[in-house]
Amino acid sequence: MLESPLVPAILDDTPDGVLRGHGELRHFFAEGARRRPNDLVRWYRTGEWLTDGRRMLIWEYPRQAPDGDQVDLVEVMEIADGLIRHHRIYWGWKGCTLIAPVLARRATTELK
Repeated sequence: MLESPLVPAILDDTPDGVLRGHGELRHFFAEGARRRPNDLVRWYRTGEWLTDGRRMLIWEYPRQAPDGDQVDLVEVMEIADGLIRHHRIYWGWKGCTLIAPVLARRATTELK
C-alpha cells in the first residue's frame, strides 16, 4: 500500500491518495513518469535514516539540497517478512505549495 498526496494529483481516479497492489503501483509510476508535476523533484537524501531494526524505516528528502531547493518529504515504510507492507509519504511546506494548485484544480473540476 502506498499513500501520498501525489497520487490524486497524478491519477484522476484515486482521490483518496491510496494505492493497493502491484497493478495500481505500476500504473501510478508509469503515469507519474509521464506527468511529473514539478522539476523540483531531485531525490537528494543525506544518506541518514531511522529504523527500529525490524519493521519501520524512515528517511527525509530535505528542502535544501546541495544544488538548490527540492520537494521536501519524508517517507515511512512498515516492513513485514522482508516486504514493504505500507509506504506513506508526507510532504513538507515547499512540496505542499507546489502540489496544492494541482489538487485545487482537480477539486474544482469535480464540483462542476
